[in-house]
Formats: sequence, C-alpha cells, structure tokens
Amino acid sequence: MLPALTRARGAARNASPALKFVLMVGAMSFFADFTYEGSRSITGPYLGLLGASAFTVSVVSGAGEFIGYNIRLFSGRSSDRTGMYWPIAIGGYVLQMAVVPLLALAGSWQWAAVLIIAERIGKGIRNPPRDAMLSHAAKDIGYGWAFGVHEALDQFGALFGPLLVALVLAVGHHDYKVAFAVLAVPAAIMLSLLGVARVLYPRPQDLASAPAQVSTQGLPRVFWIYVAGAALAAAGFADFPLIAFHFQRAGTVSPDLTPVFYAVAMAVSGTGSLVLGKVFDRAGIGVLIPLTIVTAVYAPLAFLGGFWAVLAGSALWGLGMGVQESLIPAAVAPMVAPDRRASAYGLFTGIYGTAWVAGSIVIGVLVTVSVSGLVAFCIACEVAAIPLIWIVRARTRPSRQAAAPRGPAA
Repeated sequence: MLPALTRARGAARNASPALKFVLMVGAMSFFADFTYEGSRSITGPYLGLLGASAFTVSVVSGAGEFIGYNIRLFSGRSSDRTGMYWPIAIGGYVLQMAVVPLLALAGSWQWAAVLIIAERIGKGIRNPPRDAMLSHAAKDIGYGWAFGVHEALDQFGALFGPLLVALVLAVGHHDYKVAFAVLAVPAAIMLSLLGVARVLYPRPQDLASAPAQVSTQGLPRVFWIYVAGAALAAAGFADFPLIAFHFQRAGTVSPDLTPVFYAVAMAVSGTGSLVLGKVFDRAGIGVLIPLTIVTAVYAPLAFLGGFWAVLAGSALWGLGMGVQESLIPAAVAPMVAPDRRASAYGLFTGIYGTAWVAGSIVIGVLVTVSVSGLVAFCIACEVAAIPLIWIVRARTRPSRQAAAPRGPAA
C-alpha cells in the first residue's frame, strides 16, 4: 500500500509540470501550424499558378511527405542514441520556419517545390524527438489527453493560418507572394517560444513520475501490425494541396474560399483531437475503428460533391487528420519502452509516410483519369486498415495499453 500511495502522490506532484510542458509545446505548435499550414492551404493553387500540372502537384506533395517522413527514421534513432532531443528538434523547427516565408521569392514552380519539400524535411526532423518528449509528460496525465491537447492547439493554429492567408489574398488581389511573406511573423513568434521552452524544460524525460525503463529488446510484434494498419489508412488519405487543386479544376470552390475550407478542416481537426483524446484514454485503441469508417466518407464528398458536400468532406478530412496526428501517435507510446520511443516514432512515421506518398501518386494519377476510381481507391485503403486495427485492439486490450492517467508504463 505504501509504495502505491507514494507513486500516486508522486504522480500528482508531476501532473502539473507535465501538463504545463504539454501546453508549452502546444503553444509552439500553434504558431508552427499557423505558419506552415497557412502556406499549405495555398501551395497547390500556387504551384498551378507557376505552371505545375495536377500530377506535378501530387508528386511534389507526395515527395515532400515521403522525404519528410523517412528522415524521421534517422532523427528518431539519433535522438534515442545521443539523448539530444532538444538540439535535433530545434534544428528541424528552424529549417521549417525559415523556408515558408521564402516561398514569396520563388520565381518558378521548381524553386517553390524545393522549398515545399524543405519545409516537410524540417517537420520530419523535429517530430520524433518532440513526440518522445511529449510521451514522457503524457505518462501521468493520459496519452490520449496529452496528445489530444497538443494536437488541438496545433490544429487551432492551422485554423487561423489559412484564415489569415485568405484575408491577405482577398485584400491583396490574390497576391500569393505577400501571403507567404506575412507568415514570417508567426514563424518568428514560434522560434521565440522554442527558445523559452528549451530553457524551462531542459529534460522533459524527468517529468514522468517513474524513471524511464531501459530496454534491449526489439519492437513488439503488435507494433508492426499497428504500423501496417496505419500505413493502409495513410495510403487512402489525400493530401490537401491536391484536394484544393481539384477544387479549382472542378470549379466547386473559388480560390478565395479554398483557405477557408482548409480552416474549417483544421477547426474540426483541433476540436476532434481534444474530445477524442479523452475517449481514447477511456475506450482504448478500438475507437479508431469507427473513426476510420466515418472519416473514409471524406473522399466521395470532397471529390464528387457540390459546394456543400465538399465543405462536409473537408470537415471529415480534418477529423481524419486529427485522428492521424493525435490518436495514432498516442497509441504508439504505451507499446514501446520509453528509451525506444523516438526510434519507434521515427520508424512508424517513416513507413506511414512511404505509404502516404505511394497513395498520393496513385491519387494524383486517378484525379485526371477517373475521379470515381480515386474515390474507390481511398475507401478501399481505409476499409482494409480496419481488420489490422481490430487485431491490435484484441492484443492490447487486456493490458489497457491506451494508458489512463497514472497507468503503468507498457
């Protein structure tokens, strides 16, 4: 009884600093997403304006995701091996925030493509160490809740960024270069907060109430099954620049309203992450099954529908993004020992990103060949992921791997 009581008191003492760290990283992500999601809301039309084709837009988006996700294999492993979580994360953030305003200077779609891919590389470098640091804070307050709160702040930044871009385009007579230049302001704020966080929380791994476990074993089998399911879901999830390009091509949404639709998607994503994080901590990984079914409906609505159907499809796409950015990484943390998490996140997102780019290429081809075939492909991939998630649910349910607050480390 006494050791249990001591652990409970220790968890209570550490919950507040842990939550403060989650909120601090969430504030950083608010301005980071304000910056790069503001730019991503118009990169599709911008590339088209500079002379890129639909296939080129798809390939650039997919290549950025592919390189950005696969570089996480190296940044995650390097973070675990060296313990340099903050330096690696800072390097990625600086690269990402620096290249977005430089899009204002791009004179061709080729240079714009280089900057777009560089932004994805920056995000790829910083995410595994950041997620590993978050997972330590999440141990005592709930993985779903911690990642959900962080993602909510993240996505609300992604709401205001596109809205600012839409306002700049409306006032500035569709001047994309001015829109990119304005995003230098939130980028500077983000980097300032990053410096403060580094000073206040030099060792986030100490936020957990119990010492981190050290493991010499490989990643568990259930992790690989989960990776396969997530990869299938990723393959059927179109990137928004291609969706926005389709809006223009089909004439369903005007260029002025495209960033607004993206903002709606981000609002749904942020709100969904906040609510579903608590649900995840209570219900476990099985909640991903109905969510996968619901979010798969985005494809027929966004690609086949009229104005209002496209709006609904954008909202469901945003809900799916919230699930993929908060619940899916939250489920990884309790499967893996703390000292292996950055590596696990890097490996997980590397495979996930490879599947995403493969799906993006297929979707990029189908959007000009057969939109109905595109929709069928997206739905098929999402549905194929469900049996694998079901298997993971069956194998993790007894140990309640979707950790509740102060739950035992897996």
